[in-house]
Amino acid sequence: MKARMTIPVIAALIILITLSSGLYIVDEVQQVIITRFGKPVGQPVVEAGLHWKTPFIEKTHYFDKRILAWDGDPNQIPTKDKKYIWIDMTARWQIKDPLLFLQTVGNETGAHSRLDDIVDAVTRDYVSDNILFELVRNSNRELDFSDMELLVDSTVVAETVETGRAKIVTEILNEARKIVAQYGIDLVDVRIKRINYVEEVRKRVYERMISERKRIAERYRSEGQGQRAEIEGKRERELQRIRSEAYQKAREIHGRADAEATRIYAEAYNRDPEFYSFLKTLQTYEETVDSTTVILLTTKSEYFKYLKGIK
Repeated sequence: MKARMTIPVIAALIILITLSSGLYIVDEVQQVIITRFGKPVGQPVVEAGLHWKTPFIEKTHYFDKRILAWDGDPNQIPTKDKKYIWIDMTARWQIKDPLLFLQTVGNETGAHSRLDDIVDAVTRDYVSDNILFELVRNSNRELDFSDMELLVDSTVVAETVETGRAKIVTEILNEARKIVAQYGIDLVDVRIKRINYVEEVRKRVYERMISERKRIAERYRSEGQGQRAEIEGKRERELQRIRSEAYQKAREIHGRADAEATRIYAEAYNRDPEFYSFLKTLQTYEETVDSTTVILLTTKSEYFKYLKGIK
């Protein structure tokens, strides 16, 4: 009885193991190569979904279909003008022929090793064939102070760009792409991450950069002081002009006021000279006589005539 129950269970287990060994899933970002006893069988499987292979004797090799990143190690390279620099490169690559990729490099680790050799070698050739100025600039546009940090040597300001960094990087990409194609790899892009002097030269370069910035700062200060003196001179002249015009206008207003007062006084005097004389005399009393004033007058004094009638 136990034997009859064991046989179906064993058969079911064998079928299950066979199915699990034969079925495989391909993700949307993956591509698969099937090998039989180490040799590729059929075309690469690139469609996502559930697929079948011969159980036990065929093996799946998964490769990424996405664009992958490669970052190289910084390398010390001399430029054409004998300036030793550290250059750090990065690239983006993709597995275009998974069968060729499997046969030549095997996996991503092997691909990175090949990219290290190829990209670094091509970069070394192109860096050695160009001066430093060509590697740090793309055009001959005039630099201002904010661009100074882009320079690693103040002497490059006098140079003229003939090739430029962008074109050199494009040539590196094209040359390296031709070589890596034999490994089933498509090199999508190459970029320079960083360029710097070697340590023994960097200190002197920084000193020159600091000196250059101090010179530019001093020039700006001198120009600022000149502009300040010019502005203050203009302000002083404008202030004098405003004061002069204000004084002239005040004198004109004062003159017109005096003329108007004189005219009013003249009209009042002409209308009643006696009353005008009386008012002016009273004004004189008010201005000259107070509680402590002692005045000696004769009875014939004109000043005394309006006091005669006071009782």
